[in-house]
Amino acid sequence: MKILGIESSCDECAAAVVEDGTRVLSNVVATQIPFHAKYNGVVPEIASRMHTEWIDGVVKEALEKAGLGSADLDGVAATAHPGLLGSLLVGLSFAKAFAWARGLPFIAINHMLAHLYAPQLAPGAAAEYPFLGLLVSGGHSIICRVDDFDNITVLGTTIDDAVGEAFDKVSKFYGFGYPGGAYIDKLAKAGDPTAFRFPMPSLHKGDHPYDVSYSGLKTAVINQLDQFRNRNTVTVRPEDIAASFQKTAVEILLRSLFRAAEDTGLSTIVAGGGVAANSYLRSRLAERTDLRCVFPPLEFCGDNGAMVAGIGYRYLVRGDRSPLNVVASARVQGFKKRYP
Repeated sequence: MKILGIESSCDECAAAVVEDGTRVLSNVVATQIPFHAKYNGVVPEIASRMHTEWIDGVVKEALEKAGLGSADLDGVAATAHPGLLGSLLVGLSFAKAFAWARGLPFIAINHMLAHLYAPQLAPGAAAEYPFLGLLVSGGHSIICRVDDFDNITVLGTTIDDAVGEAFDKVSKFYGFGYPGGAYIDKLAKAGDPTAFRFPMPSLHKGDHPYDVSYSGLKTAVINQLDQFRNRNTVTVRPEDIAASFQKTAVEILLRSLFRAAEDTGLSTIVAGGGVAANSYLRSRLAERTDLRCVFPPLEFCGDNGAMVAGIGYRYLVRGDRSPLNVVASARVQGFKKRYP
């Protein structure tokens, strides 16, 4: 069963063809980074305009690389939520029209569930349910219990900023580069993670055992740098700022994640999202020999159509279909919490 997957939730215009949920026949990602880099962040109007200009060509390229025509497809899947509304509408509308014109079954996809499915695109990477999911990106920081590919229970999430957003904001302030996560990860390799001792959040109000917060860390790194300098740190180097920030940002995640693993008794962790490519996060999780940690291949950490097609197969083979009047939505309830 060959599924065309279309992803346009943010600034990556992507399409892919996946067979039987795991065999990637093609995976095309047209990145908009050069168009947003001078702004150090995604400009929604530019993103949606570029999707409109590129989507047809990207889908054609995905079919050509798979060696298929539209008549060879068995279904179409597209991201419907969450994301930038204008960008979502482009991919979703194109996918619905493509499916309708060819009489193909169509399914609308939750972007974060697709990220959680991404590790299954690597041979031998499937994890048995239930397991803990770690979804970390520019818009979300989610720790969840996963009982099936479309059945998750959110245990913890951010009460303010997402971890990827914090990476981008710190990188923008210090001029490290865009996207911030990749530049900070690279800089940190040459830095001292103990040069600055940035604070960990204390979520003592209400019931937040697995939640995370990044607004305080972001403020400390940008506005209060000298207050957290190690007494032995003589000079302030970009590499040390990056390494110290990255260490604290990841440890905030891991503190809640390891607590959830202990409390639930689940020993398998599956990660997804752009921040899942972070080398420090991967190395820290690799240290936990008592836990099995499953990551997507690097090419499937960022937004891509293969993860959409992969999870789309699971829905379609079960007999699920989405009506062609399904609408896009920018948010998903429960993926972010209020504090306290």
